[in-house]
Amino acid sequence: MRTSKKAILAALHDLYPDAGPELNFTNPYETLIATMLSAQCTDKQVNKVTPAVFARYPDAHAMAEAQLDDLFPMVKSCGFKSKASNIIETCRLLCARHGGEVPATREELTALPGVGRKTANVVLANAFKVPALAVDTHVFRVSNRLGLADAKTVEETEKQLMRAIPKADWCDAHHWLIWHGRRVCKAQRPLCEECGLREMCKEYHQQKK
Repeated sequence: MRTSKKAILAALHDLYPDAGPELNFTNPYETLIATMLSAQCTDKQVNKVTPAVFARYPDAHAMAEAQLDDLFPMVKSCGFKSKASNIIETCRLLCARHGGEVPATREELTALPGVGRKTANVVLANAFKVPALAVDTHVFRVSNRLGLADAKTVEETEKQLMRAIPKADWCDAHHWLIWHGRRVCKAQRPLCEECGLREMCKEYHQQKK
């Protein structure tokens, strides 16, 4: 059974009309720092540590003055020491190159330490409303299972999704796919029998065969 990508996207929209970021942030600086911390870490854990981080270091200028031995204990639960180091160095570069402001282009963002294409896309979409499609593990898994993409790499998945999804929907589709991946289409045990998309899903029909 073949289902159009347009129909799958419409179904995702209907399932998750209120989907949005699950990281807590209020401005581009907070968006960037929270997203950097979220790499290989849950949004729930990041949200536990960022209130204290943002209270102590409310902007890039303050973070640029941070000492690694002070910041790392605050964010240790989110991963390696290199994250804290990258955050401090990124903020020093923001001050040196951009007046302490977060830039709104992918090229400038990915020139910062610890900021890859996925992180840059998240910041562009959520902080600046620039159409961008960040492909994390959930987006990669769900889009390929459903049949929105048929790719073996994150990079190729992003390219295929950009062709399959109208540009105006890129930011929303990112959240639809993440929400579906976290709630239903889980990595190890997808809840297929509870899934409202199963009759449209390429993977589900392959498993049935």
